[in-house]
Amino acid sequence: MKTIKGPAIFLAQFMGDKAPFNNLKSICNWAYSLGYVGVQIPTWDPRCIDLKKAAESKTYCDDLKGTVESCGLEISELSTHLQGQLVAVHPAYNEMFDGFAPKSVHGKPAQRTNWAIEQLKNAAKASKNLGLKAHVTFSGALMWHTVYPWPQRPAGLVEDGFKELAKRWVPILNAFDKVGVDLCYEIHPGEDLHDGVTFERFWEATGKHKRCNILYDPSHFVLQQLDYLQYIDHYHSFIKMFHVKDAEFNPNGKSGVYGGYQGWVDRPGRFRSLGDGQVDFKSIFSKLAQYDYDGWAVLEWECALKHPEQGAAEGAPFIKDHIIRVTERAFDDFASTGKDTKLIKKVLGI
Repeated sequence: MKTIKGPAIFLAQFMGDKAPFNNLKSICNWAYSLGYVGVQIPTWDPRCIDLKKAAESKTYCDDLKGTVESCGLEISELSTHLQGQLVAVHPAYNEMFDGFAPKSVHGKPAQRTNWAIEQLKNAAKASKNLGLKAHVTFSGALMWHTVYPWPQRPAGLVEDGFKELAKRWVPILNAFDKVGVDLCYEIHPGEDLHDGVTFERFWEATGKHKRCNILYDPSHFVLQQLDYLQYIDHYHSFIKMFHVKDAEFNPNGKSGVYGGYQGWVDRPGRFRSLGDGQVDFKSIFSKLAQYDYDGWAVLEWECALKHPEQGAAEGAPFIKDHIIRVTERAFDDFASTGKDTKLIKKVLGI
């Protein structure tokens, strides 16, 4: 068994225009002061990283690592959530998702897709230059608008949808394979990869690509009412990254899983700061230890109620207290009598 690394923190929700959140060094010093030992970096934020330069220059990456390490931290992984979303966008969402891309490709879906694919390929090279072994992204979605089948989905739509999704992603997966980095999809509502079944269908469509893996975040499964512990039993061999994020689901007589188009505060399912929700993290950390997960435990803070700085301050000790230092010997070794072939035969009656 292996001990999980952490606590780390995903910087995306904390970057801002005011110190200490307005540049990489100052936010890393802030994170270290709270007890974090790693940071997950959003590659779309130029205050954190120049992704193109990171893909092209090992020297730049060495300097970037040096900045983070000078604050007492490591880079856990890079993220391309926003760019990955743009690899596959249904036309109904074009205007809303244009904001994730440069203005030069707004209103130009094909060019936007090509830009996103290039971003992912840059992320593969940058991850290698930084010495990282895993990367997180979103799958994007071509079929999400059909998730509740009314009207009835046309025959073959799902099969062709995953075929097209895989067609777009396989060259990216190959780019990650070339540099020896696992590509982990955050399984997330709004994406075509939003549960176990959809991940399996995509994985099959990619030819069971060995770099096609999972970022595990139990909060999204609470909101779907999916068994997030059994999910680990099914997919532990694919889980290469872990977002530690809490959530709660409190159905009522007016609203359930779909949320009634309400704001986050009023929805039955909502994200919460660590310890304020319903996720059984003791069991999650135990299962991940059992299955030899040796990656990072990364706080992704999202909460409808609590201030982010309070959530971040509480998150580091919460994660640290849940990380299991795995044992190197069995608890009953003290009673071992060693191997005795004659005794074994006698006990077996042979």
